[in-house]
Amino acid sequence: MPKILVVDDSQTVRLVGRRIMSKFGFEVLEAEHGQTALEQIRSNPDVIAILLDWNMPVMNGLEFLEALRSLPLPKQPIVVMCTTENDMDHIMRAMQAGANEYIMKPFTEEIIRDKFEEVGVL
Repeated sequence: MPKILVVDDSQTVRLVGRRIMSKFGFEVLEAEHGQTALEQIRSNPDVIAILLDWNMPVMNGLEFLEALRSLPLPKQPIVVMCTTENDMDHIMRAMQAGANEYIMKPFTEEIIRDKFEEVGVL
């Protein structure tokens, strides 16, 4: 079963992400901030995709993304940012840091499916 990591400081968002991604056949790992997410990736280098929030304590999504992209992984996971940050500057910064796609909160199962299909995960 392919693994996906849902990174968000909101337990509710992680729960919704888990339910949606489980329906799509993924084993879902969770992290409440970027530092925990890095630990998850180091322990699970076979994670194929990450649903990533921007605004989190300890290490935010952009900091995590930059750290992730510098890791010597066998294969870099697809990263879909999922955040309330909707201005063009934030979107451009995320894409330049290595995000593959960008989703606005609140999201639906259909939006998640469409974006993950677009990036080739589904």
